[in-house]
Formats: sequence, structure tokens, C-alpha cells
Amino acid sequence: MNVAVLSRLDSAPRSPVQYRSNGELLIVGPAALAMPLAEQLAAQLLVTVVLTDGPLPPSLPGQVRFPVHAGRAPALRGWLGAFEAQWQDWKTPSSVISLHVDLVLDVQAAPLFSVHVTPRGYFRPGSDAGAQQAAAAELVQLVGQFEKPRFFQYKERLCAHSRNAQPGCSKCIDVCSAQAISSAGERIAVNPHLCAGCGACCTVCPSGALAYDFPPATTSGEQIKTAIDAHFIAHATAPQLVFHAQAEDWPEQVIGIAVQDISVVGMDLWLAALAYGAGNVTLLCPADEAPQSRSMLRDQVGIAQVILGALGYEQGCISLLENGFEPAITPAPVPVRAKFNVAVDKRTTLDLALSHLYEHAPSPQQVSALPAGSPYGALALDKAACTLCMSCVGACPAAALQDGASAPQLRFIEANCVQCSLCVNTCPEDALTLVPRLSFSSDAKRAVVINETAPFCCIRCGKPFGTLKMVETMLAKLGQHSAFRDHPERMQMCGDCRVIDMMKAG
Repeated sequence: MNVAVLSRLDSAPRSPVQYRSNGELLIVGPAALAMPLAEQLAAQLLVTVVLTDGPLPPSLPGQVRFPVHAGRAPALRGWLGAFEAQWQDWKTPSSVISLHVDLVLDVQAAPLFSVHVTPRGYFRPGSDAGAQQAAAAELVQLVGQFEKPRFFQYKERLCAHSRNAQPGCSKCIDVCSAQAISSAGERIAVNPHLCAGCGACCTVCPSGALAYDFPPATTSGEQIKTAIDAHFIAHATAPQLVFHAQAEDWPEQVIGIAVQDISVVGMDLWLAALAYGAGNVTLLCPADEAPQSRSMLRDQVGIAQVILGALGYEQGCISLLENGFEPAITPAPVPVRAKFNVAVDKRTTLDLALSHLYEHAPSPQQVSALPAGSPYGALALDKAACTLCMSCVGACPAAALQDGASAPQLRFIEANCVQCSLCVNTCPEDALTLVPRLSFSSDAKRAVVINETAPFCCIRCGKPFGTLKMVETMLAKLGQHSAFRDHPERMQMCGDCRVIDMMKAG
């Protein structure tokens, strides 16, 4: 039985992304390239031309059956069916002309888009005649209504991007090779029309707020687990699991998993595959992989290798191949293959996989340092600086930092921390520092008190309203403020008593 090649599930997309094109085409470039293409396509599409190599010859407008402009510094944004182009009139640079079109054919030397993954409906064949004809043949087919999958799910409640105007995690924005993700206040905004489905944002997301959905992780996990089980039945040996985005002929001891892009599978699925009994997990990086995705995968694989090394496993159990396939069959790293299923939540799957690998590890370390940018870690607290103001608690999106309810305490659950920096950036006293690490201690999953103090009680009514450290800090910083200079004792009163005292004085 050969289970060497498996393809991704081409299931019907949920809530697909819609495009509508009426065939309005803009051709941008020098006259020698743009005009012949415009003449060719004008019979099938509604063509407009912007020539970028000089002013229009006086006789040209009367010779053609489509609009022709001469423009400087053209700019473009949008996607199939919704492009907006702007350019300066050649004769009057202060005059800016805008045009909405459905399709764009760019034959300039410098592209209108600088992103690695350009939007659908934008073609840049260059000066090669064959590439131009291929683009022309595809353009005439792009009239009508089209759809593509919505590749991702976004769970705003898990997002660690921002809180209270303080910056946190922006890894998804930085890694997107299509510039489809942007900041939108305390959350992110993903433009589904620009999203190319590479999945890099989902792989780098530490909290699981962004999750790949075509197919979802649960489907991919079931596919991986089933393939490994079938391989053990057929061969009684551990397979090499290869994620790839291109057709290959694999050796019998290799399971090839075809994916939309190798970035769609992340550390949760890599470690789960090892827990299921794979001897090696290999990511086969294609030559045209986006630079951002390639760099992200190197970092993520590096983090996974550090984790494996800390547990006593061969770090090469997970590898990124950037120069072609190499067989790397090794024995299964675990003597007992895991039975858990991949969960909807990314952190849950990571916890299940890591717990199984730790349980069967050759020489596990209970606590191991991780590289900066890792999705796990602790916090170092400067107790002398901390006033227990609890601003960090309000900023934490993962419930890793908690207050003491009825007591002035700051508590921390390390297993929840996604190392997003929101608490660090929010703390007014600069009392917190990230400590990337992985801990299998029992304390990591429970709320541990990392700072506490006695409550400070109002000097008038006796009601606790803060901490001694907080009141001391207020006295030091606000003692000379006009509102308190003559009555510093008011900073030692609760809010109600402070108002009463001010009203009596008035």
C-alpha cells in the first residue's frame, strides 16, 4: 500500500469572496508596447490607455476607437472589478485624473504594485511578447462574476494587536506578502479581496486569532493523522511527512501533503505530526515563495527546533528545505503515538502536542529558554517599580494577567501568555519585561501571585481604595500639582471622600 501522495481537500468554500468585472481594461505603459495591445483587445474589452513616455501626438485621438491619455506618475490600488487608477496629466502635472476600471495591463518597466503577491485582475507581462499574449488571453476571460475562498477566520476576542491605543502584536501585518492586512484600532482588518490564501498570517499568529479555513486545521489534522496511521499499517515504520505546494513523485517511505502554500501549516500541525509518529516533518519551500513567508518559516522552524532540542529530540525532526527535496527518514521520535485530535483552537493543539512530546521525551527540561518572538513565555516583574495599578491586567488579551479579586494582588498564568508585549507597552512604570521560554511546570497552568501588597485605606472613611505603593507614587508625582499642593491629604482619600472634602472647602 502506497500512501505517498495526498492532495488537499477541495471542499466548497464557506462564504466565498465575490468579484464582478464588466471588462473595463486600463493599459499603462509606453506607446510602442501599449498601443498594439490596446488595438488587439479593444474588440473584446472596454479599453482605456495611459501612455507614460511622453505627450500625445496631436493626430492620435482621431486615429483610435478608445480613450488615450498621456500621464505621469501613475498610481494604482484595488483588485479585480474595483481598481482605482490615478495619474498626472502630461501637459498639466497639477491636474490629477482618476479612473475606476476592472482590469489592468501594466507594460511599464517599473510595476504599479510593489507587493510580492499582486491583486487579481492585475497583469504585468513586461516586454516579452509571449507573456503579453498569455496575459491578453487571460484578460478576455475575466468578464463576469467570479469567486474565491475566504481563506481565513478571524476571532477578534483572541487578537493581541492593540489595547487602549498601545501597540501589541503586528506579526500578521508584517508577514502578509499581499498587504491585505492593516491595523484598525484595537484589531486588525483583513481585506479578503487581496488575500491570496498563503496562510502565513495564521502560522505566525501566536494566539490563534487568525486561523486558516481552507481547509481548517481540524481537517488537516485528521488528514495527517490518518495518513500516518495508514503508513504504519502498510510499512510498520515512521514516515517522512513532506508539506509541499508542487507536484512531486515521492519515495515509498514519504507521505506528501499538498497544500495551498507551505505557510498554511504551522507549528501546531508540525508538532502534532511528530506526536502521531512521523519520523520527520519537512517543509519544501518553492523558489518563488514570498520573502516574508520564507523568513517567517525559518523563524518558526527555528523555534520548533529549540523546543525539540530542549526535550532531547533530534532538532532535524522538523526542517525547512529551500534547495530541493532530500529524504530524511528517521525512527519515530515517540515510542507511543498520540491519539488526540487537532483542535479548532491553535493553542489547544499546541498544548496537546507538547504535553505528549514532553511525556515521552528522552531527556526533557522542565523549563527551557526560547528565541525572541516565540509564542510562549513568562514575565519578569520589577516589584519595586510596580504599583499594582492593574493596567496590565486590562490590556492582556489572553487572561494571562489577572487581579486578585478581593485582594491587591497581580497574578500570572504563564501557559496563557502569547508574548504580545501589550502589558509591557501599557505599564506606566516600565515594570514588565518579556521572558520567552517554555515551561512544563505545574505552576505554568495556574494563577501564580507575582506581586501583592497590603491595601491602603481611606484616611477619612477607612474604605480600601488602592495600595500603599500607588498612594506613595501619587504623592511623589502629584504633590506639587495645583489641585493637591495645599491639600496633599486628599490623595489619601477615596474618590467619594475627596469630593466631599473639596465641597466643604468650597
